[in-house]
Order: sequence, then structure tokens, then C-alpha cells
Amino acid sequence: MTSLHKITIHHRQAGRTITFDVPDGEYILRSFESRGEQLPFSCRNGCCTTCAVRILSGEMDQTAGIGLSKEMREKGYGLLCVAKAIGSLEVETQDEDEVYEMQFGKDLGSIKSKAGSPFDL
Repeated sequence: MTSLHKITIHHRQAGRTITFDVPDGEYILRSFESRGEQLPFSCRNGCCTTCAVRILSGEMDQTAGIGLSKEMREKGYGLLCVAKAIGSLEVETQDEDEVYEMQFGKDLGSIKSKAGSPFDL
């Protein structure tokens, strides 16, 4: 028999908290969607930060994701689209721009760019 894990998502953008039992090893986003819940996502491949969450307690298997640096994962962030349930978990959705800025902002600020279409430069 497959064990179930209590997964709680504080969906900041919708102002809701959602909790479901998710089978061990099942993708969390897919499980919530199968129950009619709409959570933030974009690529479904763990490459962007649209589905980024901050882990409040517990842990998840997100080994398939490449969209977050090791440093961000160590700070308690994860990508819901590639996250698998491995135990009880409580997370909070994040603003994509906020997470992107935390991860890349220091590097992007040093790039010299000009406003306008890249085809006109």
C-alpha cells in the first residue's frame, strides 16, 4: 500500500490555503490539479520560477528541477512542478519576479544594455 503525505500549500496569489493527501512519489502539482486546484506554473520542466515555493516545513524531492540554484534550494525554495511528495510538507507560493530577482538580480544588474528592440541595435 502506498503511503500518503499531507501537503499544505499557502497560495498567496489567491489568498487560500489548500491541503491534500498526496501519494508517496507523486508529483505535487499534478496531484493538486487533478483535484481541480489551479496553482502557478509555466514550463512544467523545472526550468523557470513560475511555480516557485518557499518550504515552511518538511521536504520534497525536486531532483529533476534545474530552474533553481543549489543556493536557493538550500535557502528553502523549491519548484512545485517537479516536486514529488516524500513526506508531510507545507509550502507557500512565491511571486515569480521575486524569486527570479533573488536568484539572478545581482548578475543581471551588471549587464550593460540599451532600451529598444534588439533588431534595431
